[in-house]
Amino acid sequence: MDLTRDTPDALRQPAPPLRLHRPARGRRRLTAAVLTGAALLYNGWLLELSLPTGLDYRHSYVSELFAADQPFRALFGGMEAACAALVMAGALLARDLLPDAAARTGWWALFGFGTSSLADVLLPMGCAPSLEPDCQAVHPWHTVTSGLVHFFLFASMVAFCVAAAPTPSRAPVIRRWGPRLLAGAMVSAVTTVGPLIGHPGWHGVPQRAHVLLVGLWFALLACEMAAPDGTGPGAPYAAAGSPAVAEPGQHPESRPAGRTP
Repeated sequence: MDLTRDTPDALRQPAPPLRLHRPARGRRRLTAAVLTGAALLYNGWLLELSLPTGLDYRHSYVSELFAADQPFRALFGGMEAACAALVMAGALLARDLLPDAAARTGWWALFGFGTSSLADVLLPMGCAPSLEPDCQAVHPWHTVTSGLVHFFLFASMVAFCVAAAPTPSRAPVIRRWGPRLLAGAMVSAVTTVGPLIGHPGWHGVPQRAHVLLVGLWFALLACEMAAPDGTGPGAPYAAAGSPAVAEPGQHPESRPAGRTP
């Protein structure tokens, strides 16, 4: 018996397009722009190459640029604070754009990085140890905030690398480049501790390399957010709460494995 003969036309209409959860494009693009700005500001120390700071970049910490008694404290401290604000804003904007617990941990760790960086500016070195022999390299509160900056940085990098590890990856850009940046950032960070253990000299070069790598990390996150759907071309994953229409004519029963209604 032909059941379709007695079926109303309304019931024989093609199934409506499947609604899939994808990141909100506007929020994703805004996050990318914010993190790009943070990457540029975090490397504002490059201005010291054209300013009479009196510091030797080979043998000084970047944070000496905004030590309490330095002439360009307002400039370099302001850029550091602005970068911290952008990082916190980007982390809050993107906190649910990658549907993975590890990725959410990464965004909250990045928010912690921003708050610690802001504290780093508000609790600066009292003087520049590379210029003043009597100035101690260890300034208790500043050393604590700097330690927290590094802790949250590496926590975010590890969390995002874990989130990007599965195949197919939800974050292919991070999956490819994240572990390399993580390794480089850790090595360069370790080689900057000389003054803290009584062996100053040449620590400025690896620290500035470290700061460049952190800027690249922010740029990498920005690239991930700017990629189609925030997950790279053709990736089937997206964040919850941001619906988008499936491919025309696709029926729920024929959707690719891994997609959820």
